[in-house]
Order: sequence, then structure tokens, then C-alpha cells
Amino acid sequence: MLEKYNQITAMLAITKASLRATLRSPSAVAFSIGFPLVFILVFGFLGNGGGVSLNVVMDKTSDTTNYIYPALKSINNLKFKVKSDEQIKEDLEKGRITAIIKIKHSNNPAIPYVVQLKSSESVNPQNLSILKQIIQSVITGINQKMYPNTPSIATINNTVEKIRGRVYRTIDFILPGQLGFSLLSAGVFGVAFLFFNLRQQLVLKRFFATPIKRSYIVLGEALGRIIFQLITAVVIIVIGKVFFHFTLVHGVSTFINIMILSFLALIVFMGFGFIVSGVAKNESTIPPFANIFTLPQFLLAGTFFSIDNFPAWMQPFCNALPLTQFNNAMRAISFEGASLISVWKEIGILAIWGIFIYYVAIKTFKWE
Repeated sequence: MLEKYNQITAMLAITKASLRATLRSPSAVAFSIGFPLVFILVFGFLGNGGGVSLNVVMDKTSDTTNYIYPALKSINNLKFKVKSDEQIKEDLEKGRITAIIKIKHSNNPAIPYVVQLKSSESVNPQNLSILKQIIQSVITGINQKMYPNTPSIATINNTVEKIRGRVYRTIDFILPGQLGFSLLSAGVFGVAFLFFNLRQQLVLKRFFATPIKRSYIVLGEALGRIIFQLITAVVIIVIGKVFFHFTLVHGVSTFINIMILSFLALIVFMGFGFIVSGVAKNESTIPPFANIFTLPQFLLAGTFFSIDNFPAWMQPFCNALPLTQFNNAMRAISFEGASLISVWKEIGILAIWGIFIYYVAIKTFKWE
């Protein structure tokens, strides 16, 4: 009596074969590990560059009747946030805002005002230095125009009150973006080329001659890609932790949450790949179609720099992108110590994208 054909065993055999083929592919390793690591190394050694947008809070007790207050409010690089005392305290501890600015009268008639800054150890020191430079330039400009005969209208209190917090490093921003870069590239390009070639080389047609069901064929190939990409995620995180002190707030539990989030995001990103493999007429059309999904997200999803640097009218579009949701959730989990439940909003938006993408993928996917 013949044994019943085991679909799970067959699926795992396909997974094993797919994983071996991927590991032996130089291009897959380069796109998944090589390119993200190059960016991590460059940004890790060079630090931040270019224009910055700083989130700040004006102290409620500040004197607002002077020239300094409206001048600071008009600076495009400064994003003034209005929050409760509890939110401000939490944001300072987690490095979400650069400083609290307080303008008050001094006891020195020659220098009537003092600008005090209250910051946190979690804030990037370079951002705090930039904030001081901006405030000093404002004070200098006011002096030259309105108070040329006085020493200065104000001075900056250089003794910044430090609230204990985590030290924020460039790698804490860059690595989540590069991990998202790797996952999205693998999900779109990897899946698109894989299933297109399986059709072209008649591998899928040979699979049909076996008793394995079509759904298990897709699952087997997809699992091979997922396992490989999660391995690359581990490599990227370990290198970031060992060589650049990437922050994993709660150690192993944070790492596990990141891997679960990466798994969920990768499933969504692979949906884009299924769509591309279905609509592409030949292999040369895959990159243009894939770039339609990937390029806007690489540039607009907070991969290389904060979304706050974009114009206000563009930010809602940026925040709607699935890669943005992954990047935001990843940074909240790794640096702020958030749990998966805490980032339910980001995961929920990813899930909505997943439902929509796989609906389209089912309509466009071709077996032959």
C-alpha cells in the first residue's frame, strides 16, 4: 500500500533547495548583505551630514515678549512641538526632541536675556551643537540690527541640564533604515526574478507533474527566501552591535521583537515581488517595474534621513509608505524599548498594505 503523499515534506524539500540556490548566488548576497553594510560602514564612520531638522519645545514659562522668540519660531530647521509635560519628559529621555528652550530675563542689564537649554544624553550631541549654533546666529543677527551698542541681547546657557537617558548614535538611525532597505530589495527583486525564472525555465511546469499542490510550491520557495533574508538581518544587526554599538535596549528580547517585525515586513514586501513577476513580460522589464515600488521608498521612507526634513505637504505621503512603518517601528523597538504591541499602529498599516498587495498579486500572478 502506497503511503499518502506528504505535502509538508515536499514543501520543506523545495525550501531547502531554494535556500541553497540563494546562498550560492553572489548577487543575492551582495544585494541583501553587501550593499546595506557598505552604507552602514559609511554612515557609521562619517556620522550625519547635510541639512537637519531639529524637534524642540519652547518652555511654557519662557518670556515671549522679546525679539529672540519670534526669530527662533521663524527658523525652518526648528520644528516646535506642543506636548504635555509627561510627553516632553518621555521624548527627552528617548531622544525624540533635541532640547527644551527657555528664554528668561537675566540679572545683567548689559545682557538682558538668557537662553537656557534642557536636553538629554539620548540626544545626538551633533544636533545639540547645531541647535546652539542656530540660536547664537539668531542672537548675533538681532544684535547687529537692533542692539549694536550693547554687548549682546542674550547669552546661551552652555551648562545644558542633562536628563539621564541612552546615548543616541548615528547607527541607531542608519541601521534600521538599511535593514529595511535589505528586506525590501530582497522581497521585490528576489521574488520577482525567482518566480519569473522558474516559469521561464519550466521548473514550475515540472513541479505540476508531481503530486505537490501549487500553494505548497509557493510556500516552499517563499520560505527559502524568508530564511535567507532573516539570516542576513541577523548578520547586519550583529555587525552593527559589535562594531558600532547599535542599541538593543532589552538585549535578547529586543532582538527577538526585531526579528518578528522583520518577518512580518518581509512577507508584505514579497507581495510586491509577486506582482512584478506576474506583470513582467521578460527579464529585462523586471528592474523598471521593481523600481516603481522600491525607489520611492528608499528615498522617502526615512531610510537615509528623517522624514521631518521633507516639506510638510509631502510628509503624509511619506508616512503612508510600508517601508516607513517598518523603519519607525524598528527604531522604536531597538532604541526606545517599545514592544510589538506598542507599535501596533505601524504593524496595522503594514497589514493593510499586505492585504491590498496580495489581493493584486493573486490577480496578476502567472504560473506559466
